[in-house]
Amino acid sequence: MGVATYIKDEKDGIKEVILQSGIKVKPVYGPDDLERVGFDYKEDLGDTGEFPFTRSIHPLGFRSRNWTTRQYTGFGTPEETNERFKLMISHGQTGLNVAFDLPTQMGYDSDDEMSEGEVGRVGMAVDSLRDFEIAFKDIQLNRIGSGLTINAVASIMLAMYQTVAEKFGYTKTEISATPQNDILKEIVGRGAWIYPVEPAVRLIGDTIEYAMKELPRCNPVSVCGYHIRESGCTPAQEISYAFMIAFAYIDNVVARGYKAEDFVGRFSFNLNIFGNLWETVAKFRSARKLWAKLLRERYDVQNKKALFLRGIFGGGGSGMTKQQPENNIMRGSYYALAAALSGAQTTALCSFDEAYTIPTERAALLS
Repeated sequence: MGVATYIKDEKDGIKEVILQSGIKVKPVYGPDDLERVGFDYKEDLGDTGEFPFTRSIHPLGFRSRNWTTRQYTGFGTPEETNERFKLMISHGQTGLNVAFDLPTQMGYDSDDEMSEGEVGRVGMAVDSLRDFEIAFKDIQLNRIGSGLTINAVASIMLAMYQTVAEKFGYTKTEISATPQNDILKEIVGRGAWIYPVEPAVRLIGDTIEYAMKELPRCNPVSVCGYHIRESGCTPAQEISYAFMIAFAYIDNVVARGYKAEDFVGRFSFNLNIFGNLWETVAKFRSARKLWAKLLRERYDVQNKKALFLRGIFGGGGSGMTKQQPENNIMRGSYYALAAALSGAQTTALCSFDEAYTIPTERAALLS
């Protein structure tokens, strides 16, 4: 976890540290350093639960509420995925994080020739509404929120989710879902996109507008710095990419005549935990502060809750090893520690065997 470059002096002591983001820091800091930069407690740090939310978005943090455990789950058929959902919930998982196979992510049916060899391989195969009915059977959708980890066709999956929930007897004001729905991230950092930039942003804006009117407990987009970080950017660049992508979506909806304050409070983020422990913690603390200040300065957002940076802080797969995979259990523990110290609202950890296979029951429960 101690990923940094240490510059030594002639006596073999450490005189400077270079973090993964390329930022040079001193090995030790004290009160004089705060004085030198003009540190202002209220503006730069603040009380927990108070602007700019550096320490936490909640006054008592984890003393008042636990984070949501939302392990990435889904493989093979809807029946198999439903069984795994129930297993995880029975062992204490408090939210779902649904994995879809690549054909589903790209809008292909399972019997399309382009889908050969990929059906159910890295997530659940979905071809029709019936598949959703099977996958979510007997899940209390008014108590368990669902993350739908899909982008190019996220609007279709959200419509399926709402339709199935209503068929099961839940009202649209009861259900909570978070489609990832971040197509710009796919274009920048992953590649599972279908539409060009402008239509993609417009579609995401449509989903945000619909959720604002019809699905008050849904988070219509989960902006992902995670995948861009996994693709090789630094921690600082991860936050920069995520915020600029979020601003593109906000600007699209604002151009329709809405105020950012009307909808931005339902934005969620998917951010990466990997690398130097303390740089990771600092990344999240500074991101909360920067997000709140930028929303207030750029969009005149005044509602306190609309200024919260909320989201899932997940363990990065880049830090896991294929050799001696049981080492990943300890690495995952460090990621969980980083998530806790960073004030995560939701977290998910990679299972130790994911370099080889869809996580076994044992590995998933350990995570």
